[in-house]
Amino acid sequence: MQRYSVLFLFLAVVFALNGCTTVIDAKLDTGPTQLSVDGTLTDLPGPQTIRLTQTAAYFNNSQPTPATSATVTVSDNTGKTYPFTDPDNDGYYVWQPSTKDTLGRVGRTYQLSIAYQGETYQASTKMNRVPPIDSIIFVKRKLNPFSSTEGYRAELYATDIAGATDYYRIRFSRNGELQNKPDNIITSQDGGFRGAGNVTDGLVFIAPIRRSINPDSLYNLNDVVKVEVQSITLADFDFWQVLRAQITNGGLFATPSVNLPTNIINTRANGRKATGFFITSAVRSKTVSVSEANIRVRED
Repeated sequence: MQRYSVLFLFLAVVFALNGCTTVIDAKLDTGPTQLSVDGTLTDLPGPQTIRLTQTAAYFNNSQPTPATSATVTVSDNTGKTYPFTDPDNDGYYVWQPSTKDTLGRVGRTYQLSIAYQGETYQASTKMNRVPPIDSIIFVKRKLNPFSSTEGYRAELYATDIAGATDYYRIRFSRNGELQNKPDNIITSQDGGFRGAGNVTDGLVFIAPIRRSINPDSLYNLNDVVKVEVQSITLADFDFWQVLRAQITNGGLFATPSVNLPTNIINTRANGRKATGFFITSAVRSKTVSVSEANIRVRED
């Protein structure tokens, strides 16, 4: 009898809680449409691209609307100007080199200028130095201590350039597919972590950075792995850090969302704001395969 009493009490509590439930249909204000800029220029040969779109409502999951009919130019501190055009009218503005010349030069500063819908936007950045990748090796490992699945863990070796604080972004691809999950946004200060002072200046990248070029699963024999080290500025570093924090922000202890930083400035103080970031990066890369020549035996 006591068991049934407990059951009836439980049901009564459930019904009472359901009766206290109120459905709130929140209507969120939609802000004005803004220009969004996605532009990373490099010192690699070939065309360079800047993508312009228009922002949309927070819960709008459709593809962003291209921002067309803009006038886009990039200039450097030596007086050279690079016009970007949108030949396909799809928001991708492209600079085409007429020779084998490259746009990016280490040490130069670059200014982006965009004229769009009666507004003029500008952004400035510098292309910093970047070290070469010395080697990429692989070590045979189990997926985890409780798994029988084996594969290969990659490790890149590069040495930070001594004499100043440098910031880097690292990207990697597996069999031609860029690994672009939120956890794969990898940034480094002097080949180490941010805030470590100058203890890693001029030294080989620390182990956690060296081993950051691995996907969720281990690599397989004969996989082809490409790794890029890109130079970035401190402002770029902060942008990538905030972006990673925002897109991995979730769960029970999620914090309120914040706007990402931007270096795209309207020349009119009261003009329509823009979002996005303009970045110039020197790039050094290496492509290797998981083969006997690159496999090492390690004790750690």
